[in-house]
Amino acid sequence: MTDGTDPSGGPDDDPHTAYEYVDRAIDLASQSVDAGNTPFGALIVVDGEIVGEGHNETRTGDDIAAHPEMTLARWAARELDPDERARCTMYASTEPCPMCATAIHYAGLDRVVFGVDGETLNDLSGDVVPIPCEEVIRRADGDTTVEGPIATEAAMSLHRSFYGEQ
Repeated sequence: MTDGTDPSGGPDDDPHTAYEYVDRAIDLASQSVDAGNTPFGALIVVDGEIVGEGHNETRTGDDIAAHPEMTLARWAARELDPDERARCTMYASTEPCPMCATAIHYAGLDRVVFGVDGETLNDLSGDVVPIPCEEVIRRADGDTTVEGPIATEAAMSLHRSFYGEQ
């Protein structure tokens, strides 16, 4: 499900690796659970700098669309200029769902890297729309590069603790 690039690195001026950013997204997902929500987190990086972070707020915000990827894509579309969005990467604990993938496409984000794919999570939770992010972007004629999964065990550990073993 990758485009053949190495997700271990970022832009030349970025001292962090994709794995470190996805680990941060998993930390944000854990914070989401602590706040009473489901275990999803994401962040946006532009030129090696984290410019936005979020976690799921669907339960506490009583908003079915309050996924961190959706919230961050909407924020980026409002707050970042097109050149910045074309240089940014969203790192997510879990593969963005079709709704979030569409928002990422419309926002014009350059790249998405995620920890665990939706199909693997669906095997555990049974509550995922199993259309890959990469397919949504491709069918929209989008240019966003999609990479992952790159941290399946770390992300699934959190999901298993939340959803329980099935």
